[in-house]
Amino acid sequence: MNEALLIAGMTLLTFGPRYLPLALAGRVRIAPLLEQALRFVPIAVLSAIIAQTTLVRDGQIDANPGNPYLVAALAAGVTAYWSRQLFATVAVGLVVYGAARWFL
Repeated sequence: MNEALLIAGMTLLTFGPRYLPLALAGRVRIAPLLEQALRFVPIAVLSAIIAQTTLVRDGQIDANPGNPYLVAALAAGVTAYWSRQLFATVAVGLVVYGAARWFL
């Protein structure tokens, strides 16, 4: 019986937060200031993920030129700025990462 309650509770806690925004999407009006602020959430989250993946190794900051993640991220950043093309950015990042892993 405890397992069934646990599964039911986990289902509600997992499904509820995902369903509620969809159910209320057309009915709730968000303040313009909050809507403007929420536009920056994806950028902030992706920046935090990329910075941690690129710079942190074994719990310490690894910002030396021998870090293949850092080299690839810098090359991808330059490519993104220069070309403004997602495919080119990803391709250059992957190729540079592979080359950096091979040579460094």
